[in-house]
Amino acid sequence: MCGIVGILGKSSVSTNLVDALRRLEYRGYDSAGIATVEDGAIDRRRAEGKLRNLEKRLISEPLAGRTGIGHTRWATHGRPTERNAHPHMTAKVSVVHNGIIENFRELRARLEAKGHKFETDTDTEAVVHLITDEMDQGAEPVAAVRSALKHLEGAFALGIIFAGQDDLMIAARKGSPLAIGHGSGEMYLGSDAIALAPFTDAITYLEEGDWAVLHRSGAEIFNLDGERVERPVVKAVASALLIDKGNYRHFMAKEIHEQPEVISHTLANYLDMTTARVRFPDLGVDLSKISRVTISACGTAYYAGLVAKYWIERYARLPVDIDVASEMRYRETPLPEHGLAVFVSQSGETADTLATLRYAKANDQRIASIVNVRTSTIARESHAALPTLAGPEIGVASTKAFTCQLAVLACLAIAIARARDKITVEQEMALVKSLMEVPRHIATILKNDEPFIAVAHELAKARDVLYLGRGSSFPIALEGALKLKEISYIHAEGYAAGELKHGPIALIDETVPVVVVAPEDDLFEKTVSNLQEVAARGGQVILISDAAPEKAGCKLAAHIQMPSVDTFVAPMIYAVPTQLIAYQTAVLMGTDVDQPRNLAKSVTVE
Repeated sequence: MCGIVGILGKSSVSTNLVDALRRLEYRGYDSAGIATVEDGAIDRRRAEGKLRNLEKRLISEPLAGRTGIGHTRWATHGRPTERNAHPHMTAKVSVVHNGIIENFRELRARLEAKGHKFETDTDTEAVVHLITDEMDQGAEPVAAVRSALKHLEGAFALGIIFAGQDDLMIAARKGSPLAIGHGSGEMYLGSDAIALAPFTDAITYLEEGDWAVLHRSGAEIFNLDGERVERPVVKAVASALLIDKGNYRHFMAKEIHEQPEVISHTLANYLDMTTARVRFPDLGVDLSKISRVTISACGTAYYAGLVAKYWIERYARLPVDIDVASEMRYRETPLPEHGLAVFVSQSGETADTLATLRYAKANDQRIASIVNVRTSTIARESHAALPTLAGPEIGVASTKAFTCQLAVLACLAIAIARARDKITVEQEMALVKSLMEVPRHIATILKNDEPFIAVAHELAKARDVLYLGRGSSFPIALEGALKLKEISYIHAEGYAAGELKHGPIALIDETVPVVVVAPEDDLFEKTVSNLQEVAARGGQVILISDAAPEKAGCKLAAHIQMPSVDTFVAPMIYAVPTQLIAYQTAVLMGTDVDQPRNLAKSVTVE
């Protein structure tokens, strides 16, 4: 979602504000802007589109000032125009905002009745005028913000500066992440530590409901009740080096190729490689006594959870419920006694997933979260946080985070199966050994781009593409279709192969490529019958399989040869060719691979 930065510096901050915003581009955005305090007055520069447009504006219209805030906006209220771009301001105050002010209409009507003039279509401008109104009545800046926060409903992170206040910045968070950076005679504010990495690694994460008063000498933090609180200063793991593309054309390509390494790191956190046993952390619950597992997530993380459903039910013989968080949070789902609820989120800040976690927690579920950011809100509010060691993922379309999520979920499935005595020691060792082989198999796939480039040339001609899979390959078909439409903008849908004749087969003709994810397992022959049905209707069959192409029993438009692997780990390995197909297709079509239109990396609003 939107990115926030703020700097109380020793010298002009405009260049550093833009540099910090560039590190937040991975979140997705459609406009950008900065504001500073100069000679006692607030001034700003904004631009529609990418940061380069803002930089051009700053070359022709420089902005001085040692105190400033910046923002990359992903439009929610109002079109992505310069007029609606942040920062928003009056003569007294300027605000950047991530989130949604749900009661902005009521606030706006009340403030307009008092004579305030609104210039934008955004919800954020209500915050600006609300604070200004308090100051018009004589309140000092800190008191004005304290009062204004009481009137705001919704999710938000705010960065606020004031005219005539060169050594003051106020931050507030409710439902959206915000971090304070500590420097030497300087202070910083950011949506996450990545934005602040060039300046400091000393970070304080604001808790839910916190607001903070920043001066160059430090920060005072208050909770929702206005009480002074202490929050720890931690050493951030983000660094400038971690988000460099290196020799790759796109972050997505780099992150796809990092998978053997990061999966190895993640597995090493949960496996004893010497004994080939799972070394799973204590979740604070007896895994043998769990009555049911409930999994909830959004987007790609949901598909990781769907794979886990197959694994846990097959190997641990334990029933699993799974739902997308945006649906589950409102369904008032009945949850069982002794239930384990698992939440999967790359950022650990996903709004719907967090809301569902809180519902499950209120219903006495044991909460385990699988996140890539250990200091995230979801991690902090869980009974147990299970980190994926993927490192920062900049490309909006998730790749390495997804396979690392699968790695953790695979280890969880084995841990539950072992606790319930549903697998023997020998079976556990066999499953663990198959996991240990995953990085090597993925490295082999990544050695040769040619098969994926060839498939991309076929898909780039298509208007619609179908993906099919059975068993645990079905979620990979769903994920493959999502990746293709996310970054190439080609319409794609994933289906369970057995559902083909229940509707989707009506779409098949010679213009429709059908990507079939089909490891040669006990379901392979069933899938073959489906791809023959596709071929009989002229569909272009693209088979991803370790089986020999002649076993398809029909003409193939393409065959991507996969290594022969244990059925258990096939989803992790077969995810990679679907990523490469989507990537090469997007490159061929010239789309913005790392920042596809209308999408954001971290969805922190509903």
